[in-house]
Amino acid sequence: MDTPPRTAAPAAPSPDELRAYYDLRMRREARPDGPGAVVERVGESLRQTGGDEGWDGVVWSGLDVGEADSVIAAHVAHFAALGRSFEWKLYGHDGLRPAGGRPGEDAEGLAARLRAAGFVAEPAESLMVAEAARLPHQVPLPEGTRLHRLTRPEEAGLVAEVHQAAFGDDRARTRAWVRDLLTDRADSSAVVVVLDGDRPLSAGRLEWDEGGEFAGLWGGGTVPAARGLGLYRALVAERARIAAARGVRWVQVDATDRSRPILERLGFRTLTTTTPYVWTPAAG
Repeated sequence: MDTPPRTAAPAAPSPDELRAYYDLRMRREARPDGPGAVVERVGESLRQTGGDEGWDGVVWSGLDVGEADSVIAAHVAHFAALGRSFEWKLYGHDGLRPAGGRPGEDAEGLAARLRAAGFVAEPAESLMVAEAARLPHQVPLPEGTRLHRLTRPEEAGLVAEVHQAAFGDDRARTRAWVRDLLTDRADSSAVVVVLDGDRPLSAGRLEWDEGGEFAGLWGGGTVPAARGLGLYRALVAERARIAAARGVRWVQVDATDRSRPILERLGFRTLTTTTPYVWTPAAG
């Protein structure tokens, strides 16, 4: 069967046009993001069931009021049978549409239904996007520090050390998924750290699809003692440089309130908000 032609990227998109194009490419046409992950369509929604250490969740929905509750219940039943928590990634423009109508710009109706189904909202973040080629590709680092791109699975512990100090993440789990990334997705990702000698101070990763137009900046964090030194900006610049060299047009970030002002100064613009709604199986 012939593959339908892909919609061309807008040449000079407005924020609304870029948001619509992002929705199409990164959400409605989402691909599995790691080994063992499976993406499935359920009604007017798309979910991923991750591998052993992968992300589980709903990445896109375009639901109407008539199907919303049944689709939410289907996703809950799917992950409940697996005994796994999952995230419904709710964007600020994911409004429920009336029967036969177009989606609205107010997501509160869907958010209320998710809460009624047992989901708990985590802090909202800002979806920020910039053209990789237009961002700074080098930011000065403090004397004695250097950027290092990981190439060997044995180096995964460097990221685990940063993530434990910055976010409280479990070292063993972080080490496992970074090792898998360096082993199974070395051709579509980059993991970068800032080192002071052999001591890691900051870390972040870049992930892209081959031939894709967007790349994600994920996991950017700095140990508390080294914050305010420009290490995060240097990591963003280095990952933007790598993305541009790969021919990726846009880089995107789900930015916290802490990182959003830094990214704005670098040239990122906010397209919308995103709120993780998390469902967890009942204990016992």
